[in-house]
Amino acid sequence: MAAATSTSATTSGAATGATSGAAPRLSLQCEAIAADTTTIRSLDWDRSRFDIEFGLRNGTTYNAFLVRGAQTALIDTSHLKFADTWLPLLEEQIDPAAIDFLIVSHTEPDHSGLIGHLIDRNPEILIVGSKVAIQFLENQVHRPFRSRAVKSGDELDLGTNPESGLGHRFSFLSAPNLHWPDTIFSFDHGTGILYTCDAFGLHYCSEHLFDVDPGAIAPDFRFYYDCLMGPNARSVLQAIKRMEALPEITTIAVGHGPLLRHHLSLWVNDYRDWSSDRSAGEAYAAVCYVSQYGFCDRLSQAIARGIGKAGAQVQLVDLRATDAQELTALISEASAVVVPTWPAEPEAELQASIGTLLAALKPKQWVACFDAFGGNDEPIDTVASQLRSLGQKSAFDPLRIREMPLADDYQRCEEAGTDLGQLLTKAKTIAAMKALDGDLDKALGRLSGGLYVVTARQQDSDGGSRSGAMVASWVSQASFEPPGITVAVAKDRAIEALMQVGDRFVLNILREDNHQQVLRHFLKRFPPGADRFAGVTTVEGAASGGPVLGDALAFLGCRVAQRMEGPDHWLIYAEVEEGNVADTEATTAVHHRKVGNHY
Repeated sequence: MAAATSTSATTSGAATGATSGAAPRLSLQCEAIAADTTTIRSLDWDRSRFDIEFGLRNGTTYNAFLVRGAQTALIDTSHLKFADTWLPLLEEQIDPAAIDFLIVSHTEPDHSGLIGHLIDRNPEILIVGSKVAIQFLENQVHRPFRSRAVKSGDELDLGTNPESGLGHRFSFLSAPNLHWPDTIFSFDHGTGILYTCDAFGLHYCSEHLFDVDPGAIAPDFRFYYDCLMGPNARSVLQAIKRMEALPEITTIAVGHGPLLRHHLSLWVNDYRDWSSDRSAGEAYAAVCYVSQYGFCDRLSQAIARGIGKAGAQVQLVDLRATDAQELTALISEASAVVVPTWPAEPEAELQASIGTLLAALKPKQWVACFDAFGGNDEPIDTVASQLRSLGQKSAFDPLRIREMPLADDYQRCEEAGTDLGQLLTKAKTIAAMKALDGDLDKALGRLSGGLYVVTARQQDSDGGSRSGAMVASWVSQASFEPPGITVAVAKDRAIEALMQVGDRFVLNILREDNHQQVLRHFLKRFPPGADRFAGVTTVEGAASGGPVLGDALAFLGCRVAQRMEGPDHWLIYAEVEEGNVADTEATTAVHHRKVGNHY
């Protein structure tokens, strides 16, 4: 995939909101990216939460595109918060009434928030999208509109631009579940640009239009994949197969973050490798959701992410959009099935899918359910009873959401998913422990380390909070200037989600003469959402990253600077920002192991 040469570009921008104080920074960027092709990027510099409530470190962008042949197509719009600035900037480029087509890559509001405004300005515009996207829009914009449903293999020819002499013909590729069921990719044969919306994107806000610094954006690229694309790894591989049948791709024009042009093979190969690893093996959990119903999709994604953290395979399944044959196969072949509460009076198609789901369950599967918080849910105990009708095993207790979900609810869902993932990988874990050579195992066990408890707590603007703690012994000082340490964190640890780049945490150093009680407390298994600090003396406010344990010998307040991935652990490098010692005469507790293949 060779990179195309960018046309000369002019930039215009408009800012909305104050540049100081609490108001978020919002700005626009308008640039040519290829012949007859312009992007309007909405830069949301301060957005700190997104979608399934995972944290953003570098804001995000919402990217739209204008392509002019003999006719003109707009690909996606922007978030509603940009209505006052995005629409005037579009009008500087073209009269909205002169836009012939709006290609809707997918209908999540951050990309479709201004479709209604566009229809008001151009009632004759033809909206092109997947069949599911058109259905979603009918319930979203509350206006009549002209539409054309497309699928893989369909085309839209804009004709030849009379000024450039270049033709623009779009081929469409269905890409369901990346990460909504309505997603389509659009490939412009004239420029070689593939428009993928959420797929291959990342939440990273900067004025760099393209991927000029892969090292800077790689952590956010991977984090975005893990949160949104990883739970649909099988669908990712199918989309890449369809991409391979296209002519040369010059640019992947994503819906979030910088456009991918200079390092295409790196990004595509990363997606392929990560998805192949996640899809290996036959055992997987099917996590079902009802699209556009309450908080169902976001909660299901949190559960799916937790399952993936434990190294288990997972597949998200939309009960509204998946046809009966595929739904039967996905449910019957799964080792575990997680379902949401559904509307008490579902429409006929959804009712049929629910019946298909229940009929496809098998006696030996793990099952579980969660509240969708849709406002008119079937009671969760009724759903749980239906799931267990064939004698299936309960994977975890029903996840009850009693009010609008906050950060700790998403954390509870993720932790429940991790518990389920560990059930699915238990045999694999035991086999791996037994596979290590005996002498090597004993030699590794002679590596000793201190005993520590890592704590973290994050407050959210919505009033919610997330916290976590874990026992650690794989800790080492890693730098003098600035002072830094490394901590190895297993991928299935709940606290891992609170140790992303930019996050703060506390390393509590345990003392040799008084550590057993603290150690026993934090080594026990906590149910999803449990307060790790109940019954433990803590000193709140002593460090910015999390609680300091009252019985700790010393503490270090740290900020994550880098993360390096290993096979089953993340190696966290953190700069030490603060610290204190409670007793200068005491010594650090030391951990000696007998074997090196498990804790």
